[in-house]
Amino acid sequence: VLQEESDIAFEEEILRNPYSVKFWMRYIEHKANSPKQVINLIHERALKELPGSYKLWYNYLKLRRKQIRGKCINDPAYQDVNNTYERALVFMHKMPRLWIDYSQFLVDQKFVSRARRTFDRALQALPITQHHRIWPLYLKFVRSSGIPETSVRVYRRYIKLCPENSEEFIEYLLSIDRIDEAAGKLAELVNSESFVSKEGKSKHQMWQELCTLISKNPDQIKSIKVDAIIRGGLKRFSDMVGQLWNSLADFYIRSGHFEKARDVYEEAIQTVNTVRDFGQVFDAYAQFEEGMLNAKMEATAELGPSTDDDIDIELRLMRYEELIDRRPILLNSVLLRQNPHNVHEWHKRVQLFEGSPQDVIKTFTAAVQTVSPTEASGKPHTLWVAFARFYEDNDQLPEARIIFQKATKVPFKYVDDLAAVWCEFAEMELRHKNYDKALDVLRKATAVPSRRAEYFDEKEAVQSRVYKSLKLWMFYADLEESLGTFDSTKAVYNRIIDLRIANPQTIINFAMFLEENHYFEEAFKAYERGIALFNWPHVYDIWLTYLKKFIARYGGKKLERSRDLFENALDNCPSKFAKTLYLLYAKLEEEYGLARHAMAVYERAASAVLPNEKFEMFNIYISRAADVFGLPYTRQIYERAIESLPDDSTREMCMRFADLESKLGEIDRARAIYGYCSQLCDPRKEASFWKTWHDFEVRHGNEDTFREMLRIKRSIQAKFNTKINYMTAQMLPGSESSGADPGSDDMKKLEERAKAIIEEAKQDQPKVGKRDILFIRGDTTQEESKEAVMASNPEEIDIDDDDDDNDNDVEKVPAPGMTLIRTSMFCVPYTHA
Repeated sequence: VLQEESDIAFEEEILRNPYSVKFWMRYIEHKANSPKQVINLIHERALKELPGSYKLWYNYLKLRRKQIRGKCINDPAYQDVNNTYERALVFMHKMPRLWIDYSQFLVDQKFVSRARRTFDRALQALPITQHHRIWPLYLKFVRSSGIPETSVRVYRRYIKLCPENSEEFIEYLLSIDRIDEAAGKLAELVNSESFVSKEGKSKHQMWQELCTLISKNPDQIKSIKVDAIIRGGLKRFSDMVGQLWNSLADFYIRSGHFEKARDVYEEAIQTVNTVRDFGQVFDAYAQFEEGMLNAKMEATAELGPSTDDDIDIELRLMRYEELIDRRPILLNSVLLRQNPHNVHEWHKRVQLFEGSPQDVIKTFTAAVQTVSPTEASGKPHTLWVAFARFYEDNDQLPEARIIFQKATKVPFKYVDDLAAVWCEFAEMELRHKNYDKALDVLRKATAVPSRRAEYFDEKEAVQSRVYKSLKLWMFYADLEESLGTFDSTKAVYNRIIDLRIANPQTIINFAMFLEENHYFEEAFKAYERGIALFNWPHVYDIWLTYLKKFIARYGGKKLERSRDLFENALDNCPSKFAKTLYLLYAKLEEEYGLARHAMAVYERAASAVLPNEKFEMFNIYISRAADVFGLPYTRQIYERAIESLPDDSTREMCMRFADLESKLGEIDRARAIYGYCSQLCDPRKEASFWKTWHDFEVRHGNEDTFREMLRIKRSIQAKFNTKINYMTAQMLPGSESSGADPGSDDMKKLEERAKAIIEEAKQDQPKVGKRDILFIRGDTTQEESKEAVMASNPEEIDIDDDDDDNDNDVEKVPAPGMTLIRTSMFCVPYTHA
């Protein structure tokens, strides 16, 4: 090799420091553009001095690969590079980068066996912590090699190191059609509690994949027990039971074991517990039977009919039809497996077996033995009743009695269930006209047990509490009333009252029974016993019936007793029920008593009823008072009504009162009433009132009274304008339409305007309240009125009233700011026509 003068300095440095990597690298960089023989020689010299330098070896090998790039892989230069790698690995066998490059270099040369051995040598030489750098390249190589057996063996080794990548192995096995080993490996993953899928699959999904795999490839599955695996999944995954059963049956169908598949379907529909699973299994079962039938018919059509084939087709057709007919019963069985205490489903099952007495009896027997009264969904006693009714409908009365007798000993959860059984027992005897037996049944049912218990004491058995069942006693009383004697019926009712289980209807029934038998005083005593048992509001019906019956019986003969009864009834009577009793009381006084007593009753009623009934009550009071004492008598009633009614009703009452006074010719009183009512009527809302007053003034007034009416209207309108709520409701729509912010200065302007209106209205609004509106007597002279006004308001301007001398007798509503003369309400004298 010829050396240049520039190389002398580098050679001298190398001679002085032969073990310095830096000087060698500087020399190599200096000769980078030299021929490959020169640069290779320098690398060889450097590596001879420093065989343990990774940097030198890596750069040298990289340079050698670069030098042969583009040459045919059969070129001897490739072998020289391979030899160089082998020499490098003698010293650099712990360097994974060199192993990776060498392995990839061999793969590119298509040396399959040599590359595989090199990968194995790399795994043996490198520590296990660096194996993850080798395996991806190794697996990629074996997958592309096209030798399945080699690939599988390499994957098996890889899975021992990285079991979390088992899904990749399974996918490869499926790609090379090694179904048996893939299914076995997938079964191991499903059974492994510690395995976590890197692809995010749940155990449920892997079970589905396994079932699909083994059911669609039964011929290739040899190493695992399919039946055991799927049955194990049935216990573990309750939400995919139907799919697992179908997979197992599909496995046997594809294997050609059709009878075994049919057995699997039958077992499935007898064991599934949900309607969804049943639907999946039943549809697959029906499709299987239909497919078997169609296949046999097609085969027969191709080969020609024969006797054996016809019999086989008929058999398969019968199987298919029988399966379709069994569907309702099988579905009912599924629902009963879900909840064996579902009474409704047991009744449906009995209906499904209609026409087969033996099956009906078996179903009823299973039902009454299975259903627990404490856990039943529905009414368990109906099963016993229906069971007995079945025997009764088939004319087997002794057996029906046995069923009822057994039913009375069942520990039902509720007393009403046992009472219903006793009632049905008695009704059965009545249907067959065994009246004495029916009464005996009810006497036995209502007999007091040796150990008494309270009706609502759930700790005691229902048999110890049924004697207090009102339903049972009322049925017993009805039977005694129809079939027994007067004394026996009366004893039953008295027993009901003594047990303190009667309700108001029971008391009324007892009294009606006594009345029908003309024991009127006994009936009234029954009412009084019921009144002593109950409080308001339950006693209302008893009082109402009692009072009506007593009045119908005695009328006015025992008036004082009737009055005492009414007073007792009205004592502590709630306002809700007072109206009817007061009206009945007043009617009694009108027909048999004194009119003033009736008016007193109406007056009490007007204050005792509910607020929303007072208006109606006052109307009745006024109507009756007008009929009895005449219209003038109603004035004081109107006044009381106006004082006690709310504003809405007061307006209506005032208008009626004013209309009355107008009819009586008392124009001044009517005008005063209109003036009083005006304080309650906003002109914007109560336009009808102001229209009525306007018409009144047109008919009966003059210019001054009309002007006074208009002045009052303006003052009332100003008073209602001062209400902030009304002003806000009136002005806010305008601010909203202009897009103003509710929290902006518009609210301040609104408040300022409200204050200004209040100040203005104080000068013009009336200063009297609802109860302070009083009126000037008709005989008060104009001068006296002036003096009273001037005394109360010295600044009032004295207006000449020469033209009003003829109006001294007319009442006037004072202007705002004037002090009213306080006299009695509506006391303007009037003259009888």
